[in-house]
Order: sequence, then C-alpha cells, then structure tokens
Amino acid sequence: MKIESPEYTQADLSEFLDEMQGHDQHVLADRLQRASQRLAEIAPRVTAARGDGDEWSAVEVLAHIAGLSKFYGVMVHRLVSGKMTDLNLLIQAAQMRDGSIDEMAGQEPGELLQMTLADHERTIKALRTADPAALRRAVPLPEGGTMTAEEVARLPLISHIEMHLDQLEKSL
Repeated sequence: MKIESPEYTQADLSEFLDEMQGHDQHVLADRLQRASQRLAEIAPRVTAARGDGDEWSAVEVLAHIAGLSKFYGVMVHRLVSGKMTDLNLLIQAAQMRDGSIDEMAGQEPGELLQMTLADHERTIKALRTADPAALRRAVPLPEGGTMTAEEVARLPLISHIEMHLDQLEKSL
C-alpha cells in the first residue's frame, strides 16, 4: 500500500469533502425524487373536504406539503447561490404557516399536486447541479448556530415532506 497521508494537504481535504458532498447531494436528490413519486401515488386519493377539528384534513396536509416544498425549495436555491445570508425567514414561515395552509387548502388537490411536483423538480435539479462547496456554506440562525443549504434540503424540506407523506397516507 502506498502511504499518502504525510503529503495530505488542505487542498486534498477540500477535494475529498467535495467528493463526499457530491455523493450526498445526489442521495438527497434521490430522496426528494422518491418523495415526489410517493406523493404522486397518494395525492389522487385526496379530496377537497376540509377538516373541522384539531387534526388537519388530507387536503390541509397536502396544502402544507405544497407550501413547504415551495418555501424550503426556494431557500435551498437562494442559499446555494449565496443570495441568502441568514435564516430569519424560518421563524417568519413558522408564524405564517396556519394561514398559508388555510389559503392553499382552498385549491383543488390536483392543482396542489402539480405545483408541488414542479417545485420538487426544480429543487432536485438544483441539488444535482449545485457546487458541493455551496451546499456546505453555513448561514446563521436567528438565535445562534448555523445551517447549510444541505441541512435545509435534508431537514426542513425532505425529512419534513417524508413525515407528512406518512401522515397523509395514514389519513387516507
């Protein structure tokens, strides 16, 4: 075995991280693609019937998925491009969530599905083509700490969608 570690440099480390990030960003894009396919299978069973209790109806869950897909997809794009330098919008989005769901739930389920799938396609493309270093760019959170574009894609976008897909499927 050739011993390489004594000559390992910062450039080697950056190249290694880019390679691993490149692999991981395709894994994330694949996860979002699978979530889109799953949504396309589930959503046609959603009716426009609104809930009247504390639990969200199926159309309200679908509306929430549509809203978060748009919002967090745009955030990923803006973080990767360097156009977003902090994540103060995360708090604002959480504060406006219920009104947004109520408004979007007034649309037809098929329309919500098509909007969501289109948003996913744009984000999938961004994940597959982003510079790996751009996905690692960290921006501050309002109360301290940081998040990267990769973390926004993985956690509030993809994991969030997957959880609500489980919820939607159980409600049907």
